[in-house]
Amino acid sequence: MSQNYDITIIGGGIVGTATALSILKEKNVKLLLLETESSLAAHQTGNNSGVIHSGLYYKPGSLKAANCTLGREMMYTFCEQHNIPFDKCGKIVVATSKEEIPALNMLEERSKANGLTGIKRISAEEIKQYEPHANGIDGLFVPQTGIVDYVAVTNKYADLIRYKGGEIKANSKLTSVKKVGKNLVLSTEKGEYHTKFIVNCAGLQSDRVAKLCGVDPGLMIIPFRGEYYKIKKEKQYLVKNLIYPVPDIKFPFLGVHFTRMINGGVEAGPNAVLAFKREGYKKTDFSFGDILEMKLYPGFWKMAAKFYKMGFQEFRRSFSKDLFVKSLQKLIPEIQSDDIEKGGAGVRAQALERDGKLVDDFRIVEAERMVHVLNAPSPAATASLSIGKTISEMVIKRFNEEVK
Repeated sequence: MSQNYDITIIGGGIVGTATALSILKEKNVKLLLLETESSLAAHQTGNNSGVIHSGLYYKPGSLKAANCTLGREMMYTFCEQHNIPFDKCGKIVVATSKEEIPALNMLEERSKANGLTGIKRISAEEIKQYEPHANGIDGLFVPQTGIVDYVAVTNKYADLIRYKGGEIKANSKLTSVKKVGKNLVLSTEKGEYHTKFIVNCAGLQSDRVAKLCGVDPGLMIIPFRGEYYKIKKEKQYLVKNLIYPVPDIKFPFLGVHFTRMINGGVEAGPNAVLAFKREGYKKTDFSFGDILEMKLYPGFWKMAAKFYKMGFQEFRRSFSKDLFVKSLQKLIPEIQSDDIEKGGAGVRAQALERDGKLVDDFRIVEAERMVHVLNAPSPAATASLSIGKTISEMVIKRFNEEVK
């Protein structure tokens, strides 16, 4: 096989594969996708709760809002076309105190601005009709929300990429990028590849890949671990579908919630704690290099000074099951410590600017013969087909202009 390609995607998560698929639908190019791990969707894509988001939370006019609204419906259609199981079950967002009502009102207004229809304001009594064991004084029912297995979706994207002539190489960690004439030479653990164009969809490593390419990302990826508990089988009747709290709009996290999974079971979580390794799925995972890099980054200390109280609370909850259960009891009062057991964990790639600002929207940077996706937070999985189309349009435009 020739080692020369037109376009190379770095990263085999759901955004990378969706981008590759969109490019191949629009342009006849020789495409390669490189993935560090032995399988696709090994990190953020494969360790989330599988929610198809509605677009309720996102600031109107943001890339998040636009891509989620469109991408959600594209996702449902894709799953129907390719026989991927999903359930458009809806969810409720519950206010448990009067102090949360203004934020709930804001969510309702955002839902209208983002084009959501059928959103229903529900009273304390009506909450019980949707979730008999949930507690709340006011709430919203969001019919557009659903659940799916995003690993299955990613693998279907991969099947279609191969069908359209694209190549996917796993166990191929990128180690260097050099410009040689009109080509970019990519060195990996499996060998060298020559390409005319690079698309960086490396998620947790996206800032480092940008630097390998000679591009200043202008931010750093800070890993936050989200830890889940599972509700024991005999107590799963406590949750019918999805129950969410009213989020604190100052943070890009939605708070601990209950999620019925498409493959069975119910998850509770996640919290959001600083991880001490980019792929730090366990409390004991530690990388001296990753920690040193964060400590030397000025934005880290500015963020820490601003959010240290919240960070301390999250760490306490991470090490205390009782505190975790106390958070869950705000939504379902009758749930007890014995009703849940340790589940999995995911690591979120949170982009942080040098001034300590958490990047909340998608961040895509273009450079010569390159496009770098530096921040693709939730709802990236939901919106992957829409985001992939947006990125592919950038790529094809630059490819046509720059590659002769």
